[in-house]
Amino acid sequence: MVAIIELIQALILGFTVGISAALIPGPMMIATIGISMRKGWRTGPLVFIGHAMVETVIFLLILAGAVSFLGNSAMSYISVLGGIIMALFGIMLIKSAKKISVMDISASSAKKELPSSPVSAGILTSALNPTFVAWWLTAGSAIILQEYFLGVFAVLAFILGHWIADLGFLVAVSSSSSRGKELFSQSTHEKVMYVCGAFMLLFGLWFLFNYDNVSAFV
Repeated sequence: MVAIIELIQALILGFTVGISAALIPGPMMIATIGISMRKGWRTGPLVFIGHAMVETVIFLLILAGAVSFLGNSAMSYISVLGGIIMALFGIMLIKSAKKISVMDISASSAKKELPSSPVSAGILTSALNPTFVAWWLTAGSAIILQEYFLGVFAVLAFILGHWIADLGFLVAVSSSSSRGKELFSQSTHEKVMYVCGAFMLLFGLWFLFNYDNVSAFV
């Protein structure tokens, strides 16, 4: 039985990973901003539904396709690869924090042709985003499998934390966009990205130097 503290840790990890990824402007954020200007704050929850549908399929594929044949060696390789990806992702967040914080995302969304359905936008901007898919096939799968070997409830806690971050962020984006306001000030956005980047870098390094502990769950 997974200890309560481990469930809380998985929940916090899921939330932090979700926020770290959400802060980087991408197709889903741009689509949410653009559609929100026409359809209001309800765009956020609907985009999230489409996004969560794609992630659910990915989660199931990771678990169903990997757990049945993973051994210590395979899990170690996944942990090392995942650690490298997370560390690089953290460095990228830190290096690009200032640049991203001053981007005019609203202007970018106005130039793109966006799906009329928010749910479709959530599905398409997730499934067709190579960065999103590559993340879950490497670092994301390492985290999911680590939580799986702690127990199913740890996986669910991680996913719940991740989805709370996604939903909360998308609702905040759609609400602020529909009112013509910025979600964060530039300085706040920059500081949050520095914090998230540092977290991802440290967690990636933990995976790299503790892969033997991770594989011990197998």
